[in-house]
Amino acid sequence: MDQISDADRDSIAAQLGRPPRAVNSIAYRCPCGNPAVTETLPRLEDGTPFPTTFYLTCPKASGAIGTLEASGLMKEMTERLRDDPELAARYREAHESYLEHRAKLGEVPEIDGVSAGGMPDRVKCLHVHLAHSLVAGRGVNPFGDEARDLIGEWWAAGPCVATTEARE
Repeated sequence: MDQISDADRDSIAAQLGRPPRAVNSIAYRCPCGNPAVTETLPRLEDGTPFPTTFYLTCPKASGAIGTLEASGLMKEMTERLRDDPELAARYREAHESYLEHRAKLGEVPEIDGVSAGGMPDRVKCLHVHLAHSLVAGRGVNPFGDEARDLIGEWWAAGPCVATTEARE
């Protein structure tokens, strides 16, 4: 994980169209060099609990994931959980991995046991699963890995936003 710089904050703000909230570090950098996933604290600055530890910021990756979500893929993935006990066990392990990482950042009793993206019983948000896969590496989150394979090289056409140095 990389510490967040002012240039990173500027890039994330350009990606999101707003200032980033409660960012602890850059959890994954896109091959173009821009932040793509942030590690977010489990409590926002105003005290609100925030379960999404790994937040996908790259609009190109987010757009590709949104297309997958619109295709009905999450419903199909959730059905596969019911039919495949091995997949369900791996998904539960991804849930536990997510919770363990968040606990290192702080305890928030209001969201105790709640990870993100519908884990461990359903698939609700592929953005979270892709972010988790990018940060944790392949083999941790099966649906994140699958989404990662399906969207391909989202960065290949160039950066989603100009770097701070290029904007100056």
